Amino acid sequence: MDITASVARLRERVDEVTAAARRAPGCVTILGVTKTQSRDRVIAALAAGLTDVGENYFQEARSKYVDLPAARTHFIGHVQTNKAKPIAALFDVVQSVDRLDSGLALAKAARASGKALRALIQINISPAERFGIVPSEAPALARRLRDEGLIVDGVMAIGPLTGGIDDAFALAAATFAEVGGTTLSLGMSGDWERAIAHGSTMIRIGSAIFGPRPAREGALA
Repeated sequence: MDITASVARLRERVDEVTAAARRAPGCVTILGVTKTQSRDRVIAALAAGLTDVGENYFQEARSKYVDLPAARTHFIGHVQTNKAKPIAALFDVVQSVDRLDSGLALAKAARASGKALRALIQINISPAERFGIVPSEAPALARRLRDEGLIVDGVMAIGPLTGGIDDAFALAAATFAEVGGTTLSLGMSGDWERAIAHGSTMIRIGSAIFGPRPAREGALA
């Protein structure tokens, strides 16, 4: 798959959808989800104009995110507390903070290293999703973690697989307004256009950029 052409096509379509939603040009960032992709393909995506890339698994990122060309790196997988320190060291943004203990561990690691680590509160808006805090509890968690020095910069959510997408996205947008920050990370390959209509500032896209994912050998944590 021609990554340069894919990024250009996607950017053009994002701009069209953003304009149709009567939102400002360039207000939506494309996050390239690089799960199972090679380091060379990550670098190709950055060369094609992406500024942000994200990984679900720390062990995969460790082999391909070190010394990348200029980019913001995002951790988008479930945060295990015992991996908070290396996650905080490797990534610029952690999008999946949904528990106080993992947030505190990230804040502690960031303080110890003197790093200004950004984080998003992951909220659960889908019956099928395992992770994410109850939306009504997100503002309190954000306040608590900000008190610990973590830069809580918004909200991340995964939409429902079927039905109720607009109601779920409206809830995510309302929660984002309460939490505050600059980033509503909402929308993936199948629903990003509706997410933009609801105010998403970042969409998380994998296959539309890189093509089908290569098979991953074994489970990585």
